[in-house]
Amino acid sequence: MSVSPDHLRDQGDGAAAPRRRGRFTSRRLAATVLTASVALYIALVAFGNITDFDTNQQFVRHVLAMDTTFRDEDLMWRAVTSRAWQDAAYIAIIVWETASALVLLAGTWLWLRRDPGRARAVTTAGLSMLLLLFGAGFLAIGGEWFAMWQSEKWNGLESATRIVLLSGLALLAVHATGDRESAERSD
Repeated sequence: MSVSPDHLRDQGDGAAAPRRRGRFTSRRLAATVLTASVALYIALVAFGNITDFDTNQQFVRHVLAMDTTFRDEDLMWRAVTSRAWQDAAYIAIIVWETASALVLLAGTWLWLRRDPGRARAVTTAGLSMLLLLFGAGFLAIGGEWFAMWQSEKWNGLESATRIVLLSGLALLAVHATGDRESAERSD
């Protein structure tokens, strides 16, 4: 049987041995499916923001302008009314969503290739990017700093919470693949 160079690893003594691909366990299957699902979801979100640019541009503009909140004088100083800054924020969101989707697609590919160590690292990076954007960006900054929770029309907290929960669940599943497998290798 021949072994391709792609499946070789250095054992430290200069000799190459076949790289052991891990079994595709139910935990790895769950991690793969969740990673792929989140990748697809966020890719569609980014695609929608690009192809229907104006709709979500209006959302970002209204949230940052705080023009549909209770308009409390103690909070309105936080509003960002510059269209240039609003649009820059929206473009940054789209770029971050797209980058997250690409990272998660790479993670999915690595899970499918049965490279769990690299898959876990790449998937963790992509999911962390989403947790940062939707947890810190939408829930904390948008929801609290810009009082998005006060707006009946321009309130993205439910959508952001859905993405944070899905990403968090996927992150738990991804890391659940590591402990048991490490113990099995040491046996």
